[in-house]
Amino acid sequence: MATGNVVSVYEENVYRNLHQPAVVIGGCFSLAAVLLSLFLILQHLRSYTNPAEQKWIVAVLFIVPVYASESIFSLWKQRFYVACDILRNCYEAFALYSFGSYLIACLGGERRTIDFLESKSRKQLRKPLLEGDDENQVSRKGWLRNFFFQPCVLGKDLLSIEKFGLVQYMILKTLCAFLALVLELFGVYGDGEFEWYYGYPYIAVVLNFSQMWALYCLINFYNVTHERLQPIKPLAKFISFKAIVFATWWQGVGIALLYALGVLPKKGKLKHGLQDFFICIEMAIAAVAHMFVFSADPYRFRPAPEPGKLTTRSTEERLKLEEENKERAVLEKTKIQIEAPGTSITESVQDIVIEGGQRVVNDVVLTINQAMGPVEKGVTKIQKKFHSRSSSSEGKEEETELNVEEHVEENPSGIQNSANV
Repeated sequence: MATGNVVSVYEENVYRNLHQPAVVIGGCFSLAAVLLSLFLILQHLRSYTNPAEQKWIVAVLFIVPVYASESIFSLWKQRFYVACDILRNCYEAFALYSFGSYLIACLGGERRTIDFLESKSRKQLRKPLLEGDDENQVSRKGWLRNFFFQPCVLGKDLLSIEKFGLVQYMILKTLCAFLALVLELFGVYGDGEFEWYYGYPYIAVVLNFSQMWALYCLINFYNVTHERLQPIKPLAKFISFKAIVFATWWQGVGIALLYALGVLPKKGKLKHGLQDFFICIEMAIAAVAHMFVFSADPYRFRPAPEPGKLTTRSTEERLKLEEENKERAVLEKTKIQIEAPGTSITESVQDIVIEGGQRVVNDVVLTINQAMGPVEKGVTKIQKKFHSRSSSSEGKEEETELNVEEHVEENPSGIQNSANV
């Protein structure tokens, strides 16, 4: 008992000695991350020339200020760790949905994305016939098998699966976050505790499968569309965003496992503080990466045919066709770009909140309806079975009563004699 108290006092002293320097260092990194991200967001809001794409870029970029501010606040005041973690998880799910919507917007919207996926599917379906391989001809039957092995043949169904995968994670992540808050209030959440009587391991398993499914859906969608998305350099964007969402999740799980195995001290504050401190540093790195990956420069200029005010960029290209070391033709091409008219930040924010929020609500409702569809069909089948069984049993009862009445009518004397006896 005395040894345990000594260890506990030692761990408390270690936490106190490390806490203040960690808050100062983490605060510096968090401040840098917030300032860089807000500067980049303001650049997009001022050059808001492509709302279909930029509304989702802003939503993705906001993950850095949210993560950084909540992590440093949680590191400073440990008693708010659960509340900060819940808010962080909720926005993480929304940011993942926003990234998927950004890819769809870069493909030209849902209608053009569906047309593109359908054309890819038709090409893939005709390919075995052109090669004369009738036995291995692919089809759209068995969508689950095709999703894992040949997602190209799914066509527009691939978009539905991708959206369902992202929205289900957004819904489950939010519900599990609030469930964790309720369990924490009753003292049975046990953050980082892998014990059967705590809610943490069960929530972690559910979120792990949901997150991995969402990631796999997004990877499949990216693999099918990456050639079409080459102008926006999707790989760099994909890696920079996934490093935030999934690396921080697995980092938290890894710290919890080290804590459970006894590698880290049993002090819960030290475990939570370690996660918050790492996130503060990682958000500063992510903010610098976003300055290059999600730059606002492509949205500041537009081609010359569109109305504008100032011609700001011009390029000249020369094409020389040579034959036997003699110049035969020279082609001069001038490309003019004009500065796009600026957009007020108020109008940009209004479009992001109203239009983006409406899109999110519509997708959530559609996903819930898709999830409830099979359930409703199953309930309907069960009701039909019960109805058919009840109808058949009622028919049998009526038939039995009818037989009894006919028997009574045929032999009324026998019944009377038995009654007299």
